[in-house]
This record gives sequence, C-alpha cells and structure tokens, in this order.
Amino acid sequence: MTGTPDPARPLAGVRIVEISSFVAVPLAGMTLAQLGAEVIRVDPIGGAADYRRWPVTTGGESIYWAGLNKGKRSVAADMRSQEGQKLVQRLIADSGVLLTNVAGREWHSYDTLAALRADLIHVQVSGRADGGTGVDYTVNAGIGFPLVTGPAELATPVNHVLPAWDVSCGIYAALAVVTALRHRDATGQGQRIAIPLENVALATAGNLSLFTEAMVNGTSRERIGNSVYGQYGQDFTSSDGVSFMVVALTPRHFRDLAELTGTTKSVAALADTLRADFTDEGQRYQHRDALTGLFGEWFASHTAEEIVAALSASSVLWERYRSFAEAVTDDKVTANPLFTALDQPRIGEYLAPGLPISIGGTYPPAVAAPALGDDTTAVLNEWLAMSVDEVSHLIESGTVATGHAK
Repeated sequence: MTGTPDPARPLAGVRIVEISSFVAVPLAGMTLAQLGAEVIRVDPIGGAADYRRWPVTTGGESIYWAGLNKGKRSVAADMRSQEGQKLVQRLIADSGVLLTNVAGREWHSYDTLAALRADLIHVQVSGRADGGTGVDYTVNAGIGFPLVTGPAELATPVNHVLPAWDVSCGIYAALAVVTALRHRDATGQGQRIAIPLENVALATAGNLSLFTEAMVNGTSRERIGNSVYGQYGQDFTSSDGVSFMVVALTPRHFRDLAELTGTTKSVAALADTLRADFTDEGQRYQHRDALTGLFGEWFASHTAEEIVAALSASSVLWERYRSFAEAVTDDKVTANPLFTALDQPRIGEYLAPGLPISIGGTYPPAVAAPALGDDTTAVLNEWLAMSVDEVSHLIESGTVATGHAK
C-alpha cells in the first residue's frame, strides 16, 4: 500500500472471503468491511437462504439482505461443482481469511484450506459446541431468558424480538478475525477459530450472573415485567396514553424522581413504615411495587408533554416508548452522523447506519450492498488475474454467475 493510511479504515488492505447466511456472520463481515477490509461474500448461484428474506420491498427485493451486506462485494458460484469449489478455494487462499457459518463442507474446512495456505485464518460459527444445529431462537429457549421475559403473572415463555445472540456472535466473530490478523502479523501463523452461537449465549448468561445466581444462591431469576432487576426502573403511562421507561440507578436519580413527582414526604413515610433504606438500590428494587404506586399517580395525572418537560429538567434516566416508525423520524436518526443518505440499488434511498464507532471524530459511512454476483467478474480478474475469456468460459459453463441472478 502507498500513501497515508486512513485512520477510519484500519483494515484497509485486508482481504476476507465470507460464505454465510442469516445474521451473525453477515454482520461480522459487514463490520470488517466498514473497518476497511475488502470482504467478498460468496453465495451459491441464485442466492443463499437469506437472499430473499423478509422484510422485502413490493418488488420482492430483500431489505434485510441489503441491510447486513453493505460495503461488501458479491461473487456467485456453483459451490456444488468441483470446478466451482476449486475456484472459491483459490479466492480463500488468495485472501488468507475465511469467515463462515456453513458447516460440514470438507472442501472449505480448515484442514483442506490450510494445505493450500499455511497461514490461513479460518473462523467458523456453528450452532452448538457439540456440533448440533442451533439458531438464535432455539439457543435462547434452552438457557432461560424466555422464562424471565414478559409480565410477572405470565406462565408461558416469551421470546424477545432482538436476535441478541446472533448480534453478539457477529461482533465476537469480527473480533476473532482482527485478533487473528494481529497474531499472524506477529508470528506468521494462521489460526483455526470456532465460535458456537450457543456458547456466546451461555457465556453471556454466566457473565451477567444469571447462571451464577442459580449455582451459588440456589435461586432462579424471577419474571418481573418491565421492572429493572436489582434497581428501581419501571414503565409509566401519561394521562394521554403515552408510555415512558424511567430508571433511577443512583440515590440522586431516586431523590429527583421523588421530588418531581411530589412524593418526597410519602417516600420517606413509606421507608419508615417498611423500615427500608431507599439509598440502597437493592431495597429500592425489593419495594418497587410500593414505590411505583406512589410515582404512578403523578404520571397518570400529567400529559406526555408535561412529563417530558419535568424529566428533562432532572437527573432521572428516561425515554418515551416509540415504534420503529416513530424512531426513524427522531433527531437521533435524522440528525445523527451515524446515518447517511444511501441510494441502495433495488431498494431505494434511505438513511442507513455506518459503523457505530467514531474513529478520529468520523463515522465510517454506509456503502450500498451489492446484488448477487455483481462483482464476480471484477473479483476474478483482480484477485486471480483471470482474463475476460476465462471468466466468460466460467459463466457459460454455469460455474459462476454475474449480475442480479434470479
């Protein structure tokens, strides 16, 4: 490379091949691309299982796929044919990095590829550590979260909408690639890295003490609705039907909440009656229902506008509940440098997020996602020095495809 390195693109010059679908690995690849790496997503001709995943436009184009593949390049190849497999192997050997969640394919296993390039970095995301399959929602069901999500009186499990383990796993996978690159730069050695999605969820449950609580105290976390465990936090509704989430993490937050709701004396009387010390976060949590009864009257007797004004003038942590459609019209999106106008082919123009990390005061902007096979010819020419005639032969034989393959 020549010239001054761009601090907002620290991975410039790194090449990565991604063979993936759905959330975790596409998110990892996109994150690495946003950091400056050249990421080639290789899909089967016609697209992988997520190429037309919902939500879709009225024309059937996947908004979802475009969202998780921004800034990548796309190659479409017949990965069932020997010729197609050998071609993709050459791309992987050229890049030296494979990021995948497609398991059970001997032709792109670590052992096979390391024979082609000894310093290969091979990052494999799987469902479960025992080799079994698993996705976010099935993994989540087996570790406890759905049984503590939802209203306290509910007896049935509730899945959260956010695919938290996919997202966390994607960030871990991107981190794994970066650390392996550093290791290779220092030692000249590649690495074989395995990241089971289930282990990401299990580690998180352990790190957040949900497992440790059961092991040490012999208790299981209770279902508490919209309260915040171990702290005082609760949702309230205004007189005109607007809902707010309010959190008091510190004694100052709690004092301000009591003051703005006009309940300072009532809270003190409640503390005396219960022999409680509300400067202690645990006791605020234990007596949350009684406290909510006091605070709730004020919220229910004031409009959303009045509540916003009062909360804004205090130290209390709060936010108004908004739908996705409401949130996208808020300044946190429209005036946020994280979002820039993106003209995404096949989808339309909209505000799209780039990398949510400011580097040197700049957020790396969003770059449009390719259509399937958009870069097949260019990548084969640039990476493998294949001629136009050679690529044409591969297209004619069905080994690769170009453009928006249907």
